[in-house]
Amino acid sequence: MTDPAHDRTAVDDHPYPQRWLALAVIAVTVLMIVLDATIVNIALPAVSVDLGISEANQQWIVTAYTLTFGGFLLLGGRIADFWGRKRTYLVGAVGFALASALGGLATNEALLFAARALQGTFGALLGPASLALITVLFTDAAERAKAFAVYGAIAGGGSAVGLLLGGVLTEYADWRWCFWVNVPIAVLAVVAAWRIVPESKASGETKYDVPGAVLITVGLASLVYGFTKVAEAAQASDGGSPWSDGPALTFIGIGVVLVVAFVVVEFRVRNPLLPMRLVLDRNRGGAYLTATLVGAGLIGSFFFLSLYFQQVLGYTPVSAGFASLPVTGGVLVAAGTASQLVPRVGPKPLMVAGGVFAAAGLFTLSFLGLDTPFWQVALPGQVLLGLGLGFTFVPLSNLALVGVGEHDAGAASAVLQAVQQVGASIGTALLATFSVTAITNSLSERPPTPEDPTAPLVAQVEGYTTAFTWGAALLLVAAISSAVLIKAGKDDLPAEMAVHAG
Repeated sequence: MTDPAHDRTAVDDHPYPQRWLALAVIAVTVLMIVLDATIVNIALPAVSVDLGISEANQQWIVTAYTLTFGGFLLLGGRIADFWGRKRTYLVGAVGFALASALGGLATNEALLFAARALQGTFGALLGPASLALITVLFTDAAERAKAFAVYGAIAGGGSAVGLLLGGVLTEYADWRWCFWVNVPIAVLAVVAAWRIVPESKASGETKYDVPGAVLITVGLASLVYGFTKVAEAAQASDGGSPWSDGPALTFIGIGVVLVVAFVVVEFRVRNPLLPMRLVLDRNRGGAYLTATLVGAGLIGSFFFLSLYFQQVLGYTPVSAGFASLPVTGGVLVAAGTASQLVPRVGPKPLMVAGGVFAAAGLFTLSFLGLDTPFWQVALPGQVLLGLGLGFTFVPLSNLALVGVGEHDAGAASAVLQAVQQVGASIGTALLATFSVTAITNSLSERPPTPEDPTAPLVAQVEGYTTAFTWGAALLLVAAISSAVLIKAGKDDLPAEMAVHAG
């Protein structure tokens, strides 16, 4: 599936001449994956009404995607390394487009859930392959920082753009276009990638670690599903603790056991799915921990802020999407600045500062009230959050992947995305629990009466702002983790990765 003329990422140790064009193509599909995580959220009410999906089953529109995406990421990364990153990228993009088309054509909930699961499966191929290609295409430290600035801007700001696009498509077209919009994007990307993006694959032994693949795929899926069930129990809570939900705890327990078993296996097999040297490296391990905490805290912003705009302030889907754009603006500014600063000051100062900025942004949002003017709290809070995410994602991506042997680029990319996915699932469960508890307490202290009809909205705001506060705490812990664990300086980010043709 590759053009032999383009099967080299470097010629005679010189950078691949079309690397920036290749980055532009890859960036389009990365944006497609990021958008898909939020573009459907705005459309959930319309989808549920049209297909007759019950409130209890509604969460599967999201969960079917996150389960397969999170579960297959590490396997997808290894497939990219061994089978070829360009080949995996092309198959992932084509499969994602077909699954999206199927989702748009869905006539019942079963077909829609199946399409979402297929999207997640092919996304788990496309995501690691995309990031691995960026890693091997850019070997100069300064150029790599700029390339990861593009990735960081997309990863940090794409979710807000997804809310806007989902609102526009749902309000002015049809919810089905939230799926169909992926098809032309993927087609254009595949056609361009076929000619522009070079192939690369791991050299040496490329035998698959089947036991490890089974353990981590089922383990991660079980963890994600368990934490999703906790969040679901929190949202349907009647005052009891969602953490006492038996099935949820069972799935979390099974997930933990399988992940531990996976680690044991990886230390013993000759050709592991996840070489433990990737995680045990102090700087890279610190980057992965930071990514997990940022993933957990970040969910508190877009999910709860979108609910605040629509359910409390009464914004339309489009207005809610526009109101979320300041985050994207902050990310773009910070990502561009970070790309210039990483080669000069190293990753650690920026990651620490980014965590503090992002935490300050969510803490600012915790002061939102029932009728707080947008310009007073929501705007500055979102700008701070965006600046923090931009300053965090660029050096984090650089640090997590720089210095990785060419054999392991896909695996390292997959770990970075997997920990963010697992972090987001844990964060959803934690913050939903805190939010529902705060809402319940508020309603018990101030029950709704004919004389006080705003009590339910006041309780909702209390729930959202509590989630923002705890999200800020998670991001602050991420900043502290970066400060304590990461020791790499600017001189530790050399361009030592020689890329060989597969």
